[in-house]
Amino acid sequence: QVQLVESGGGLVQAGGSLRLSCVASGRTFSSYVMGWFRQAPGKVREFVAAISRSGARTYYGDSVKGRFIISSDNAKNTVYLQMNSLKPEDTAVYYCAAYYGLVVVTTEHEYHYWGQGTQVTVSS
Repeated sequence: QVQLVESGGGLVQAGGSLRLSCVASGRTFSSYVMGWFRQAPGKVREFVAAISRSGARTYYGDSVKGRFIISSDNAKNTVYLQMNSLKPEDTAVYYCAAYYGLVVVTTEHEYHYWGQGTQVTVSS
């Protein structure tokens, strides 16, 4: 079992930045592929970014490539999502997720554990 707690959401103007954090507790953090997803009102949950267990490989959804950066600190059991050049369409609840496996996955149904989500609102 692993518990995930996100933080760092809030209200920001378009063009601004936010950094989300997700702290994991429970099983060894380095055993998990970590991902970020988001869900806007009335829309399906969308893949945002994922990072390999070692932190060496990162993957991004097309809508955030070049603007968002995922990173991890295994010593702190924490994964981050640095969000730059934010747009109103980035408004959503952002979820941290953990996949207990070797390869990086980008589909939500493959992730085993989820955080409660943190709201990000980008005003125009």
